[in-house]
Amino acid sequence: MNSKNKKIVLHQMWTTKTAVFMIFMLFLSAGMFAQEKKQVSGTVYDNTGTVLPGASVIEVGTKNATTTDFDGKFTLTVAVGGSIEVSFIGSTNQKIQITSATKNLDVRLQNDGYQLAEVQVVAVGYGTQKKSDLTGAISTVKADDLVKGTISSTEQVLQGKVAGLNVIRPSGDPAAGSTLRLRGGTSLTASNNPLIVVDGIAGVDINIVQPSDIKTVDVLKDASATAIYGSRGANGVIIITTKSGTKGVSVTYSGLSSIGYVTDNLDLLSANQWRNYVRQTNNKDAVDYGANTNWQKAIEQTAISQSHTLTINSGKADSGFRTSLSYLNNEGVIKNSGLERLSGNISAYQYLGDNKDVKFDTGLFANIDKWHPVDYRIFEYAYNLNPTIPVYTPTGEFSSVALNQYFNPVELLTNRTVDNERHRLLGYFKTEVKFLNDFLAVANISLEHNAVKGGTYKPSYAVLEGATEGGYAQRTYAEYTNAQGELYVNYNKVIDKHTISALAGYSYLENIYQGFGAQRSGFVTDAFSYNNLGAGYKYRLGDVYSYKGKSNLVSFYARANYSYDGKYLLTATVRRDGSSRFGENNKWGTFPSASVAWKISNEGFMDSTKGWLDNLKLRVGYGVTGNQDGIGEYKSLSILGVGNDSYYDPITGTWSLAYSPQQNPNPDLKWESTKQLNIGFDFTLFNRISGSFEWYSKNTEDLLYTYEVPQPPYLVGTMLANVGEMSNKGVELTLNADIIKGPKFNWNANLTLGHNVQKIEKLSNPTYKTDVIYSGSLHGLAGMSGQYSQIIAEGYPVGTFWGFRNAGLDSTGKIQYYNKAGDVVAESALVDDDKTDLGNIQPDLTLGIGMNFTYGNFDLGISGYGMFGQKALNATNMMLNDPTRLPAYNVPDDFLGSGITSSPKYSDYWIEDASFFRLQTVSFGYTMPLGLQKKSKLRIYLMGENLAVFTSYKGVDPEIGLNAQNGVNGVIDQTGLASPGIDRYNNYPRPTTISVGLNFSLNN
Repeated sequence: MNSKNKKIVLHQMWTTKTAVFMIFMLFLSAGMFAQEKKQVSGTVYDNTGTVLPGASVIEVGTKNATTTDFDGKFTLTVAVGGSIEVSFIGSTNQKIQITSATKNLDVRLQNDGYQLAEVQVVAVGYGTQKKSDLTGAISTVKADDLVKGTISSTEQVLQGKVAGLNVIRPSGDPAAGSTLRLRGGTSLTASNNPLIVVDGIAGVDINIVQPSDIKTVDVLKDASATAIYGSRGANGVIIITTKSGTKGVSVTYSGLSSIGYVTDNLDLLSANQWRNYVRQTNNKDAVDYGANTNWQKAIEQTAISQSHTLTINSGKADSGFRTSLSYLNNEGVIKNSGLERLSGNISAYQYLGDNKDVKFDTGLFANIDKWHPVDYRIFEYAYNLNPTIPVYTPTGEFSSVALNQYFNPVELLTNRTVDNERHRLLGYFKTEVKFLNDFLAVANISLEHNAVKGGTYKPSYAVLEGATEGGYAQRTYAEYTNAQGELYVNYNKVIDKHTISALAGYSYLENIYQGFGAQRSGFVTDAFSYNNLGAGYKYRLGDVYSYKGKSNLVSFYARANYSYDGKYLLTATVRRDGSSRFGENNKWGTFPSASVAWKISNEGFMDSTKGWLDNLKLRVGYGVTGNQDGIGEYKSLSILGVGNDSYYDPITGTWSLAYSPQQNPNPDLKWESTKQLNIGFDFTLFNRISGSFEWYSKNTEDLLYTYEVPQPPYLVGTMLANVGEMSNKGVELTLNADIIKGPKFNWNANLTLGHNVQKIEKLSNPTYKTDVIYSGSLHGLAGMSGQYSQIIAEGYPVGTFWGFRNAGLDSTGKIQYYNKAGDVVAESALVDDDKTDLGNIQPDLTLGIGMNFTYGNFDLGISGYGMFGQKALNATNMMLNDPTRLPAYNVPDDFLGSGITSSPKYSDYWIEDASFFRLQTVSFGYTMPLGLQKKSKLRIYLMGENLAVFTSYKGVDPEIGLNAQNGVNGVIDQTGLASPGIDRYNNYPRPTTISVGLNFSLNN
């Protein structure tokens, strides 16, 4: 190598070393001068101390950002010496300097006066979202907006509050539940009630939660929102979030004392009217027993009710708890029909770690109900009895008359012991772990246990079963347990204009139910009541029974949310369920959904609308959900059971009961599947009016029904199969308006409207066929044995009345009818082909309305709800307007002037428009501060409930039940289907209630 080349090589080596050294020194200096990084955690509150989920936290001057979780918590790694900015819609932004000493921050944002609906954070199933970021149809009701008053069924708090949700409580019985229908029913034989989720626990009894413990209720309506619940989400989902521990210490009490009384009874003949009829008709068969008895009033009472709730809350940054104790005693306006409830709830939370990366939540709900079920035959007997019969004989015994259906209803309420008791328990333990900044892992285990026990004793001196059986006693017990485990991971990331969140999880559910019962008759003494069944000497096959069943549900689910620039939103969900209820060929089902939203008002071309159109968002969603409630356990399997036959065993020399097939196997059995398309608009006008408009189309396939099948090849003549299809289409409107917002006087109003059209699209296929399913049984009504009032048929909605059209009365008082050709004919000329569609039970419009006024410390609240366009069969009126009833039985006042001379026959003569509007509650209150603590308050108020009903319906109440429960309207007929919309003597009156209430809170 010559010297020249050697110099070149040395120069290159020196240059390389220099470059490496300079690069090393550059990195070293960068490290020496780089700012120190620090992980900062904190909690964001509003000016009232309530945590703010969904608040934005950003490192000033960077794109490094995060949002607070459901508990208002956040964690962000930022540079020491820099600052973070915390913001939330409706609040003033706040900047905070970060130092090396900064640890846990408590950030309190001040309200800037802009409080619109989109500020809300709503539960969406396994997580939360700001309402402004929703792509599905979800309605939210806050605690302050829930229905108040004497609430014995938690479902009542939602009456008239959510567009498209019908909450129908068909009687005033304190122990009666409510029927829930969201966007129309989706099943013939399965439950049509929405899935209830309480604090993340799905499928629980809604009455485990008391109204005073509810923080918010989020109603998931469309499939894009409910698909995360898979085979249980077809009827919608109601998510209840209860109040949990908040920062600070507080003690609150709420109490209510009420007087309830009956304002609406059937207008029947009084004793003097009955006597006047007898004199005018010179009726020689009439027997005057000398009394003046209003039998409806004889079974009624003024109900004195009370409720009390005491709550204690203590919360710190790292831990806290909340506990409440409630007591309810609702006497009921029918004698001996009250409900007594004791409820308790305790919840607690604990954070671990300097950055609060681990959180434990636990909660326990428990309540005990005691009530005395009513024998609903008392209403028929009260309508039947001659008003001249006294309640008691001169010797003080109950009077009785030896006529069919002529039993003393007061005796039925008195000479029987019927005690029921229900225990509800729900406990959960939840663990949340934050890791890698953007991930949150959640594990949740829960146990729900419900048990009901009953005891009945009818002494030998009691009429009906007591006298015929020589004393009758019964004990029953039933329980079910739901054990669930959930494990899921949430991911949230903000990158420039992109916001990404994702969820993946696993769920396991085990349900076990069991029960037993025993009865015995023939008691020498009545001293034992129902506590010594062995004392009865009469026993029969079937006096003792027991049962047990079990089912499992395993699920995998995932959801992804994406937002670009806060304008364009996308949500995709999928759930895969495996159920032990499904047939061998359909053990797993997949339920996907997708939805998008466009915030049109955020576009530049909408700038000219600012000032009057503050928000406009378009949402479109489509998804598939399921309903497995109609299958039940073991329905896909071949089952043997004890039949009615017996055989002789020559070995033992005895006769034994024979076992025979009770059910055909169906390996293809699966869930009912509902596909739903939803298009919605959210809007805000003039910064005062907010609302949403929804259009939806639901189509349910694979409807379950028990079909007749040939024998052979089948061993049993019926089989449960997936065949039918049903559609529901409708629109909904929700409006909320701050009509007046002033320093002293405020006026807020809200309105919900819903319209739904239902139709059976299909009932048969080549294997399972039926043309018409007859329902709405009239069995048990005089002269109506074996008759049906409704049909389920293709092209008609569920609850379609089917029968003869009346043409009024002829000159002799006989009801005339139209035949198929439209000619007026007598009853004797009618044939089945003359029957036609007589209307249906489905309302054309549902309405909810509320108004709230405040002036200084005074407040006034008014709420009401209504249903319009539905029909009801007034079977009570049909039976009472019978000329053969007089003089032995009673009749309505207007029957004497009706001119009717023919015995009742089912037709549209007895079908009425059951439209109504109910003035639900009116409350007037005054609130005053307690001492120097502005947060401590005392409120006293006066409330009226069920003050008026506007309707043309002639029965006791137009709010007729949609399914069978507790013996109230909507009995189960021989087809196994409910008979909705039939008013047949089941008229437990809905009371008008006047209450005085007191609330106070002590806070520090």
